[in-house]
Amino acid sequence: MRPQAKGPESSTRRRTQAERTALSDKRMFEAAIELIIERGTERTTLKEIGELAGYSRGLAHSRFGSKEGFLNKLFVRFDGRWKEHLTSYVGGKTGIEAVLAALDALRDFLTAEANYMRAMYILWYESLGHDSRIRSKLADHHRVYREDAARWVRGGIEAGEIDPVINPEQFSVQFNAFIFGIIYQWLVNAEALDLPAIFNDYESNIKRLLSKKE
Repeated sequence: MRPQAKGPESSTRRRTQAERTALSDKRMFEAAIELIIERGTERTTLKEIGELAGYSRGLAHSRFGSKEGFLNKLFVRFDGRWKEHLTSYVGGKTGIEAVLAALDALRDFLTAEANYMRAMYILWYESLGHDSRIRSKLADHHRVYREDAARWVRGGIEAGEIDPVINPEQFSVQFNAFIFGIIYQWLVNAEALDLPAIFNDYESNIKRLLSKKE
């Protein structure tokens, strides 16, 4: 169900300008997520985002300047949300423990933030057809994801937990291929996937692959 248009809300304390701005941004981002899931980024307009959020048709444009500017802010918002979630699982872990924690973070995020995840990956995939700030940022993020996974493996090798024959850089590519491949299949047809079974099986494979052989 779409959110109903909201006017000024009564409150015992009048909101500050910063609070009102944060609230309107939150509502517009939520409206954008719904529209992107429904029709993609190309057919989503700033006018529709503002109206669905319950504000004037020109607010999103005056706040963000352009649709690209708005989508870049949405990207940053999602990235912050995912990094906070991932950090809460991985923290200072390393080795196999860190790899498994990252998988747990993704599995739970797909459930807890399903709409956010769906909208963001639609945005990302649609950005691949042309040069854009989002495509450039996405390339940087993929590099960071690979570097993180490689660092976890190197830490496990140094601790004597992970088999030293494992190439950290190659593993990081394969690990991220699993993650993004699963997300892509989930986007196409989530009901066709038994995510708990898939993740449990992959985690078992990870342990067998990485564990140091006696």
